[in-house]
Amino acid sequence: MSKWEKMKEIAQNDLEALKRAETSYGDSWKRRGGVGAFMMLARKFDRIEHQATKHGWDIFKAGEVYKGEAGLLDDIRDLRRYLILVENDILINTVFVEAEELSADYQRNKLISKFTTKSVKKDGKEK
Repeated sequence: MSKWEKMKEIAQNDLEALKRAETSYGDSWKRRGGVGAFMMLARKFDRIEHQATKHGWDIFKAGEVYKGEAGLLDDIRDLRRYLILVENDILINTVFVEAEELSADYQRNKLISKFTTKSVKKDGKEK
């Protein structure tokens, strides 16, 4: 298996884990808003940092030592999955807002264009 195929498998496993978690927990990860979501990310990173500092910041050594369910990889997986949730939420809200703004700008420009083209003749005098 190539490294790209392995990464695709990792990403697919993340999506499946997120679906299972949503069934059990819903959107509890963002229940306390953006600050709460940020703190959730920070706590996961804090755990990773804590394990890495014990090994001179060598995350690969820390990964060899902290194994199993409560190990470094578990925290890395959790952080990556939370980051996916946060990215998706931001993209959904940003794209929706941008689409609304673009639509409003388009409608406004269309209206302005309609009035200006109808009210002025080629010689510059009003109709």
